[in-house]
Amino acid sequence: MSGRNVTIRDSTLREGMDVPGVDFSIQQRLRIATSLDSAGVSEAEVVAPSRVLKDLEFVKVLKTQYNLGLKTSGLIYSQNPTCKEEIEEASRYLDRFDLLMPVSLKRKPYDKKTKIRLLVEALKYALSYNHDIGVGFPNSTQTEPSFLLEIAKEAVKNGASRVTIYDTNGTSDPFTVYSLIKHIKDELGHIKLFFHAHNDLGLATANSLAAVYSGADGLDVTVNGLGDRAGNASLEQVALNLYLKGFSTGIKLEKLKELSKTVEEESGITVYKLAPVIGDFVFSHKSPGHLEKLELFEAFDPGLIASFREVSNT
Repeated sequence: MSGRNVTIRDSTLREGMDVPGVDFSIQQRLRIATSLDSAGVSEAEVVAPSRVLKDLEFVKVLKTQYNLGLKTSGLIYSQNPTCKEEIEEASRYLDRFDLLMPVSLKRKPYDKKTKIRLLVEALKYALSYNHDIGVGFPNSTQTEPSFLLEIAKEAVKNGASRVTIYDTNGTSDPFTVYSLIKHIKDELGHIKLFFHAHNDLGLATANSLAAVYSGADGLDVTVNGLGDRAGNASLEQVALNLYLKGFSTGIKLEKLKELSKTVEEESGITVYKLAPVIGDFVFSHKSPGHLEKLELFEAFDPGLIASFREVSNT
């Protein structure tokens, strides 16, 4: 397991726009995208399923004015009447995209067969424009695992190159995630499997690690955990944890604080001083019992993220 590559797909420019009070301008998005690229992020999800055509305006500017190594991706609801138009436009500007189908029977369409049919129809249409089309299943942890596996298999059989499993309301736990991802990975085999965590119960990072331990090839993250409600798995926490556990992500850890600061400035959402990894107090020592051997009270070397330790008397 150690040394295995894990793809980090950053969703800050999509999920971040769902935070109350956050509305990135194109210039702000360009600054964040440049910072993501500088930090070694290989793929950024920049188009939301609720605003495909609007978000593509940013992608047009990014592609024409910037020469980044960052691969762009986005999401399209396969059940929407407008999905064919969105597929056509997305294929012009995005490197790749995923077709979504909510798998909860409490979300439209309510019938399992209809969900599968609409997803497969959209998938076949998309593949006539772009060969790298994935599928994503919102509410994956809120439906029967048997149906989740059934619809995933149909998608793979019809050409999907990637499957993303969503813990949409953040209520899962590492044990459940491990079991679910392992089962799906074992059944789907070589297909790239991603996991998307929400942090409503504070378990997004732990759930993401559990997904990787059970075979996930990639993870969705956001800088500073920025996302709707309680946010998502934070890029800095996930990247640092994976590094410490021997996985390879390509993320430049020494750029994490700079990236975090950029998103903090552009979003207006202040990073908590006690935040893991990049919080102001992570390497601050006040207890006299720490002073003899400070490193025994630290989870990692501050030099990894271009930081330093401080001793406080107040």
